Amino acid sequence: MAGIADVAALAGVSKATASRALSGSGYVSAATRERVQQAAQELGYVPSTSAVSLATGRTRNVGVVMPRLNRWFFAEVLEGIQHALLERGMDLTLYDATPGSAARRRIFEEFLPRRRFDGLIAVGLEPAEAELDALLALGKPVVSVIGAQERTSVVTLDDAHAASLATAHLIALGHRQVHFLGGGSPHWPHVEAARYGGYLDQMERAGLSDHAVRTPSEPSMPAGFAAAVDLLSDVEHRPTGIVAACDEVAIGAIIAARRLGILVPSQLSVIGIDDHVDAEMFALTTLRQLPREQGKSAVSLLMRHLDDPDADPLVMRLKPRLVVRGSTGAVAGAASAAVMDSGRGPI
Repeated sequence: MAGIADVAALAGVSKATASRALSGSGYVSAATRERVQQAAQELGYVPSTSAVSLATGRTRNVGVVMPRLNRWFFAEVLEGIQHALLERGMDLTLYDATPGSAARRRIFEEFLPRRRFDGLIAVGLEPAEAELDALLALGKPVVSVIGAQERTSVVTLDDAHAASLATAHLIALGHRQVHFLGGGSPHWPHVEAARYGGYLDQMERAGLSDHAVRTPSEPSMPAGFAAAVDLLSDVEHRPTGIVAACDEVAIGAIIAARRLGILVPSQLSVIGIDDHVDAEMFALTTLRQLPREQGKSAVSLLMRHLDDPDADPLVMRLKPRLVVRGSTGAVAGAASAAVMDSGRGPI
């Protein structure tokens, strides 16, 4: 296996110069750096992590903490993070901090403090104050994906705007009895509160505040199904439109409507938020967010803080896109102001 001496010899430089060129520490001219990198590539030389750490003071490793690994959103974010880190030649160490578990406490109190990271990315944790303090006490940059923290940089969907657009879409289709399905989960209160707030804001703008109703539901298909069965079984107060807190809840509501013999969208329109991997299968109209892009953006923010440790926290609030499919339609007999493209795609 080729060593740094072999690379230096092929590039015609000293070992010290070759080391600086490959580690990024110290001055090396652009031409020399390129020559050394080409020599390393030809020889298949890969610098050891420990050697790079000694030369630069960095571990080239990022800690990633998230509450779920088997949910669509978190898996997509993780893929984006990994892709962005690999592009930069960096590693990641992943921790599954399941809410309420003993393992979560140990991660914050034991594992994170004893590991060496250049920085940390916390995904969807909505961490308690003590947990956030534990992350910041490590003395490394911290970036959040989802969260209300003001002490870290954050990448998040503009949740209030997403719910506002979803509600406006149903109102434009002539719906007046528009209910919000979801909220009440203890794990992501900030996200759910923002989405419910966007719904309320749009209902107020349309003069429909008296018709605003929320039915709580955990953010999952089974919970959305159960909540929707109760809601839709009440014929007297049944809505014509549902804004779901997330796509999984929306899909649960569509399944509940089918079981109850309620036609979607001619008798009930349902819109979600996320553009979940199963949204297309259920012809779900939704507000698209891109979790992979959030993961990549989190890495970019982390690099910003590594390059400038004194940089102020930055909030990157991403805008959603309306994707019109087959789960929403005009109320029978109502004039619709909704705009849809011929392909029933993003507008």
